[in-house]
Amino acid sequence: MGIVSIAKCENYDINRVRESVRKALEPLGGIECFVKPGDRVLLKVNLLMRRKPEKVTTTHPSLAQVLAELVKEAGGVPIIGDSPGGYHFYNAKTLKNVYDTCGMTQAAQASGAELNYNTDMIDVAYHDGKMMKTIKTIKPVIEADKIINIPKIKTHMMTVYSGAVKNLFGIIPGSYKSEYHLRFEDKKDFADLLIDICSFAKPVLTVMDAVIGMEGYGPTNGHPKKVGLVIAGTSPYEIDFYASQIIGLKPKDVQTIIKSKERGFLNEAIELKGASLPEIMVKDFKKPTRQLEFNYYNNLLPKFIRKRLDKYIKPRPVFNYDKCVSCNACKKSCPPDAITMVDGKPVLKLDKCIRCFCCHELCNYDAIKVKKPWFLKLLLR
Repeated sequence: MGIVSIAKCENYDINRVRESVRKALEPLGGIECFVKPGDRVLLKVNLLMRRKPEKVTTTHPSLAQVLAELVKEAGGVPIIGDSPGGYHFYNAKTLKNVYDTCGMTQAAQASGAELNYNTDMIDVAYHDGKMMKTIKTIKPVIEADKIINIPKIKTHMMTVYSGAVKNLFGIIPGSYKSEYHLRFEDKKDFADLLIDICSFAKPVLTVMDAVIGMEGYGPTNGHPKKVGLVIAGTSPYEIDFYASQIIGLKPKDVQTIIKSKERGFLNEAIELKGASLPEIMVKDFKKPTRQLEFNYYNNLLPKFIRKRLDKYIKPRPVFNYDKCVSCNACKKSCPPDAITMVDGKPVLKLDKCIRCFCCHELCNYDAIKVKKPWFLKLLLR
């Protein structure tokens, strides 16, 4: 039977985080069960984009600092790293800017951790993959002896929920993520891809930043919402099973949970330590309702009708030109090249849009919303 361990954590005060992380690790045997002297340990944080910690888009640096301290206590060598999303070049300059803004530079200095600046990438055969038999990954993943996964609890406009499994998508180098979005535009296929990547990475431990999550239109344009927890376990799939329910989602609404169960990675016989589910659930956590509504519609209509209407009645990105600063980020980050710039403003080619919502996810100015077409509103009354 797997264990998911919960520890309450009211805020990001470093001493409180230290206490909560240690408490969450106790039922799992402590850090010594996962890190041995001399181990090089990649701390795989969520650094989706260059955002300050208070925007709650990324893993809070206090968790990275505390886990780095614990790795050092166990005799290991902690390395903080991720491959940020978007169109930016995956290079040392980009990484430095992201580390500085997200607070990871300070976390590394305070804990003695290394920051990863190795931007080499490598193709690795993975015969157990369902969607991919070869995975392109950042080289630090291969060079590390162990990986500790440190995700952020958030909603997500494409996958509904972003947590432990989704965080491992960050081992895919830079803009190659867009290629994967384009190849696996079907949500179920994309969920299978995420499970391939997670099972390939094989983190020995996951410690989730669920102190303050993101609700609504995550993973970047939602709003901060207090959850007040640190969640730890050895299985990313088991953590997601409980963490998604804590923020009010049903397992049937999250494709990575459905697929992980189908593929034998998730057994619901999980022991929850530290708290009961009813006492820690956040009942007013705002969900990505448009995506959930579309998923409902997707199951309602016959497949042959869906295929004809999908492009036109799915929720779609809509631009707010009053907020748009013409930075071009949406165009550069669009996997199918469905966005053109006309007089300095983005215009969507609806027939090419695959609804990955990368444009929404990577807009730094909240200038893109997700609109529900009138047909879908009528259908779901």
